Amino acid sequence: MLLVLLLLAGSVAYAAPVPAEFIGHVIAADFRGGSQVVIADLNKDGRPDIIALASGKDELIWFENPSWKRNVIAGDLRRMSNVAARDIDGDGVPELVLAHEFDDRTANSLGIISVLKHDGDPRQLWKAIEIDRIPSSHRLRWADLFGNGSKSLVNAPLIGPKPDGKTSLVHYKPGVWMRQAIPEQSEGAVRGIYITDWDGDGREDILTAGYTGIHVFRVGKDGAWTRTELAPLPSAAIAAGWLGVKSSATRFLAALGTQVFVLRQDSKGKWLQQIVDDTYLDGGAILTADINGDGSDEIIAGYAGQSRGVNIYYLTGNRTWTKYPVDAGGIAAADCSVADLNADGKPDMACIGSATANLKWYENKGPKK
Repeated sequence: MLLVLLLLAGSVAYAAPVPAEFIGHVIAADFRGGSQVVIADLNKDGRPDIIALASGKDELIWFENPSWKRNVIAGDLRRMSNVAARDIDGDGVPELVLAHEFDDRTANSLGIISVLKHDGDPRQLWKAIEIDRIPSSHRLRWADLFGNGSKSLVNAPLIGPKPDGKTSLVHYKPGVWMRQAIPEQSEGAVRGIYITDWDGDGREDILTAGYTGIHVFRVGKDGAWTRTELAPLPSAAIAAGWLGVKSSATRFLAALGTQVFVLRQDSKGKWLQQIVDDTYLDGGAILTADINGDGSDEIIAGYAGQSRGVNIYYLTGNRTWTKYPVDAGGIAAADCSVADLNADGKPDMACIGSATANLKWYENKGPKK
């Protein structure tokens, strides 16, 4: 059962928002087992392109904005699980780090991590170089862990190699690619991660979502890592957002599993929750963004199973979130990303479907009149 939970404590100044109107456009319909969509400018034309990843394909593919022409990045890549994009060498085109040969059973998972780089023309096949192997490598993200402006690659395997229930996150310095283990281990599977400067100290931290709850991993100035529980709520994906103007904004967390949670802290630092929506099953994507330009973030939730589709939740009262469907039944949304895809100054969305095998972008037409 899908739930959306919100912390009851605190007071947020708000004006009833005007929902944005979206028009859906199909980019492709052959991505069986679609699992991730990444937005990045791959051809240096200033327009964000779309990278699509699916378990039913052995090719990593990108679509060129605005024609959405299909280009193959690399082939013979089986059981891809995640990709992260960042320009490492400064040539204006991001390198891609890919986790592939994934299986949720470590004995059957090679967990290959490869760096893919274009060879002069990003529309031609890219060169792939293997840098590591960790069974069940699952989620890849870039993070400025040490606050020095240099981002490291974070690799969060789904589960650990031993039957002790421990799962270790690791990170890599670009170019060196030497595996560095984070000594604080997770208990049980790590389903999702989210990067943010959680405590405002200038260093980005790692939020994890798993069967044992939501935790934050932080490294101090002395290089020591800590792991702190935020909420003992099973979840598969998380995102942080802000309500109100930034100078006096209230932070919240949105988390997705078989339930979706939204959490805010009370005056004593305790995380509490409120049910907002309990009518959906099998969530696939959760993210936050200021969709209608009112200064507060909305919640975007994609549903991959029963009642498939994409909804946006707007805060319409201090304790009330109101649902507005963007796509009701047209996509089994396993993942979504937000960016201004048509350069009109408004955030659009791109989502990929698992059972529906489709890739769509949703054009933000602005608040409804």
